[in-house]
Amino acid sequence: MSNSIRPHSGTRPTSVLVSGAGIAGTALAHWLNRYGFRVTVVERAPSLRGGGQAVDIRGTALTVVERMGLLEEVRARRTGLRGMSVVDADGRELRSTTEWTASGGPIGGPDVEILRDELAELIAGADGGGAGDGTAGPGVEYRFDDSIATLAQHPGGVDVRFRSGTERSFDLVVGADGLHSNTRRLVFGPEADYLHPINTYVAGWSAPNHLGLDRWEIAHRDGDDPNWFCMAMTVRGNSELRVFVGFHSDEPIDDMLPRDPARQRQLVAERSAHARWELPRFLEAMRESDAFHYDVVAQIRMDRWSNDRVVLLGDAGYCCSPATGQGTSVALTAAYVLAGELRAADGDHRAAYPAYERRLRDHVAANQAILDVTGDRKARSETVTNLGQSDPKLEAAFRAALDFDLPDY
Repeated sequence: MSNSIRPHSGTRPTSVLVSGAGIAGTALAHWLNRYGFRVTVVERAPSLRGGGQAVDIRGTALTVVERMGLLEEVRARRTGLRGMSVVDADGRELRSTTEWTASGGPIGGPDVEILRDELAELIAGADGGGAGDGTAGPGVEYRFDDSIATLAQHPGGVDVRFRSGTERSFDLVVGADGLHSNTRRLVFGPEADYLHPINTYVAGWSAPNHLGLDRWEIAHRDGDDPNWFCMAMTVRGNSELRVFVGFHSDEPIDDMLPRDPARQRQLVAERSAHARWELPRFLEAMRESDAFHYDVVAQIRMDRWSNDRVVLLGDAGYCCSPATGQGTSVALTAAYVLAGELRAADGDHRAAYPAYERRLRDHVAANQAILDVTGDRKARSETVTNLGQSDPKLEAAFRAALDFDLPDY
């Protein structure tokens, strides 16, 4: 098919394979579907992933969500935290505030904090389909429990063989498959060439709200040690907690990132064995939780995000890291821009991909630069301890990160 054919024309629409059904992937599928592209999303999990952290939607990303027609629903699903406190090893409250939370920032502002899985569900179902029946709209096909095994680019498209054995051809492929992107590895080379870790690891899981917290967040540190922390926050109308444990390690990253989830849980338990407060109960819940996630805090830095017909989106191409709090906002904005540039170029990747990168490169760099302020362990410790007291460097970094002129397509 000629790349000059318009997606809206009477001929066969441009076909796009999106690898990954996270925020970036589902948002891109939404916009491409709206613009008349034929979209397939492949996701190696058996369904939209549950669990994960609360994420923040800020700045231009709020405008993107509004243009998707989802802002009212997103706001209705916000965590709605009233404040937070810091406790010691015996559970004694050291300080508290109703002006700020460690996970979401200032309370009462325009930003929206929402669970990552709830946001993905809203986006995937935005066109009248549903994640459960395999569609997110008339033009989107979801292939769960599958992934790309091989892909071969040629002048007419991309031939893909899936892990399930199915073989299909697409005009374009988008890797939106996260920090450890399989698409990036297949097309751009080893992960080690692009991964920049800060030697911090974070685990998150669901637990019963046995503390009886009401829209509240609690942070716990083991004395003044910046190498370990724990945080718990209420979600889903106080019906459960999301617990997070983070720790620093200078050990080789391969040793700290075992593939086996059972070993991951064991590692988190070992690193938290010294902790008191509610940690024994939290760790017991971790062993039973289906909503468990563990990974390194890192960034992905690449000189270019596309290779012929394949392009990377979100964390796969330019992960900001959870320490910036901007990954979701960047992913939403980037998905909107990539889809818009493909529409403006009538599906021609040779024009759309460079335009996508030109628009976003400085924006991504500004958001990744937040890690220069938040990435230091001592700085992260002081951020929680001071409960959001003004930090001029951090405020300046966020102003630069949120300064983006969102185009109309």
